[in-house]
Amino acid sequence: MIHVHDLNGCAPAPLAHYLKALGILRLVAEQADPQARGWWEGERFRLATTLDPTALETFFLERYEPTPLVAPWNGGTGFYPKDKKAKRAIDDVTSHQATRFTSYRQAIADALKAVGQRREAPEKKEKEQFLIECLRDWRGPHREAMAAAVVLGNDGKPGYPALLGTGFNDGRLDFTSNFMGRLLHLFPSTEATPQATVGLLREACWKSLAQDMDAKGAIGQFMPGSAGGANSTTGPEGDPFSNPWDFVLMLEGTVLFTAHATLRLGIKESSRAAAPFVVNARGAGYASAADSDESARGEQWMPLWSQPITLSELKRLLAEGRAQIGAKPVRDPLDLARAVARLGTARGITAFQRYGYIVRNGQSNLAVPLGRFHVPDHISPNLMCLDDLDAWLPRLLREARNNNAPNRLKLTERRLADALFAVTEHPDEPSRWQSVLLALADVEAVQITGSGFKAWPIPKLRPEWMEAANDSSVELRLALSFALQANVFSRESGMPLDPVLAPVRRHWLPLDKEKPWKYATTGTGNQTRIQTRSDAVIQGRRGIDDAIAMVGRRVIEGAQRGERRLPLQAAIRAAAHPADLSALIAGIVDIDRTLALGRALMALDRELWPQQFISLGGPQHTEWPDDAWLSIRLAMLPWPLPDGRRIAVDPAILRRLESGNAATAVELALRRLGAAGIHPTVRAASVSPETARLWAAALAFPISRRMATAFVRRLDPHSLI
Repeated sequence: MIHVHDLNGCAPAPLAHYLKALGILRLVAEQADPQARGWWEGERFRLATTLDPTALETFFLERYEPTPLVAPWNGGTGFYPKDKKAKRAIDDVTSHQATRFTSYRQAIADALKAVGQRREAPEKKEKEQFLIECLRDWRGPHREAMAAAVVLGNDGKPGYPALLGTGFNDGRLDFTSNFMGRLLHLFPSTEATPQATVGLLREACWKSLAQDMDAKGAIGQFMPGSAGGANSTTGPEGDPFSNPWDFVLMLEGTVLFTAHATLRLGIKESSRAAAPFVVNARGAGYASAADSDESARGEQWMPLWSQPITLSELKRLLAEGRAQIGAKPVRDPLDLARAVARLGTARGITAFQRYGYIVRNGQSNLAVPLGRFHVPDHISPNLMCLDDLDAWLPRLLREARNNNAPNRLKLTERRLADALFAVTEHPDEPSRWQSVLLALADVEAVQITGSGFKAWPIPKLRPEWMEAANDSSVELRLALSFALQANVFSRESGMPLDPVLAPVRRHWLPLDKEKPWKYATTGTGNQTRIQTRSDAVIQGRRGIDDAIAMVGRRVIEGAQRGERRLPLQAAIRAAAHPADLSALIAGIVDIDRTLALGRALMALDRELWPQQFISLGGPQHTEWPDDAWLSIRLAMLPWPLPDGRRIAVDPAILRRLESGNAATAVELALRRLGAAGIHPTVRAASVSPETARLWAAALAFPISRRMATAFVRRLDPHSLI
């Protein structure tokens, strides 16, 4: 008969309780019921086994054999003359008559043999040789446990996974000595198990109330809330406290996280300790993120699964914890998030509890919960879009972590990282992708001030970004039309004919990679950036100002080349729809968001778009702009009408609109149309200055030739066009 136990004392956080759950599953499966299974449900661990509650308690109280944890390579472990207190624990275990300590006594004997005549713990080169001898000579469970705490690289140097400090040692707290002390507290050298041990076991497993909590039992980094210290109780200082069973079962769970050496290419083939789901620390993806969280000890993601698995399946799951994206090994939390998101639920993992090994409360190392990453329930093709940023993100991070980097660059880089975490967790939500695009635009807004430009602007983005970000909004459709317009496109290839003047991106960023900025020395001796390109007119502050400025610059450039036209032509399948322009002119469109999205979408790959364009659909309504604005739009075209008639652009039209004088602007536009043989029924217009400026900004969103023809027919039904 199978019994399902709700282990309410085992939760995903703190780390001690997570490891305790794994320790219980491991011990039950190895020593009592090989078919035992465990899984996470909500905030508790569930155990399915043939043992009923009484039998489960009896197993731990009477038959449980502790894993022999010894670390003679560290000082304070009881193996050296100065370790008087710890030596008492070793002597007590050695003299203990209980069968459960048989393997422990053998492990202590092996450790004493390795220590030999040493009076002090080995250091540096001697320690390396000592560890090699232990790995070579030891056999049994203490040798297996050592693999979770110490790993030797190809160069013979030891590495220490952060989960167990520096080889079962965290500062002045030695895990192995405290492990033996807790075991002796639970199982003193008497035949009968103390009643307090029973109550503490029930508290650890079922969360029942216990009277004999060990008030001075340090638990190290695994349970920050019980570490003691300032403000940990009603007085100014508090002692660390813990249930001895929590400490014992927690360390039993750490044994599953076997580490091994991995090579990091590009760093002189050096090796480091690698444990399951361990990456470099990153202060992003959670609310309290800060640069100080990015310690050298990194962070570790603990998997949470919802389906029952056996111990062998759990070991296999943890063995696959060295993730990679394609051929690239993961190095930071965002890489790991992308890797596990691409697996979906293929491994049965529903979420990861994220822990950072962070220095807090002075010099104490604590395993701090950093939130939970929920694995998407299916593999989303949208995540492939993030591959476009692979080479660029490390450069940006390097620039942001520079000691001389301004705070604004640091903040924008972190906001981008937060947005990328969110989109990895929710890859099918267009709003998340738009948040990434807005964060990318914010990064470039810092770069135009000269900071972080060595990372270079946003790299080319594949057209699929539009599919991922498509929320059927007016802002996104207008942003696309704004971003992809150019001077003149080839009818055959769909590519801009003039690679210098074509991209509107140059109105936002300097695209000279060699010398993007010119610098001058101020009177105080500081360097200041000077913008030497007159075509970079977009400032990234107010959308309406940026749109008008870009139209004005294009009109000037057309005049400089002897052309009386507005050289802004829509890309294939990216022209603005009249209904969207109507909404913009009516003031119901967020033009600031539109231009911000447009600045990021300027990075879309123009070569791929003609062949792989993404349809965003059309508006739900059919309203057209006011006839007066249609007249202005026709007077500001980039090309002749289909019948060959040219409407010469008058720059004064834009200047009048910019100043808020729509009446004069319409009058000038009607003159130009009349000269081309088009006679609209509208004769005058009167709108507010704010609306007049919106009319000017709307010229930054190109229309198609077909739509221009429709405008002519609407304004002049008798036209022969």
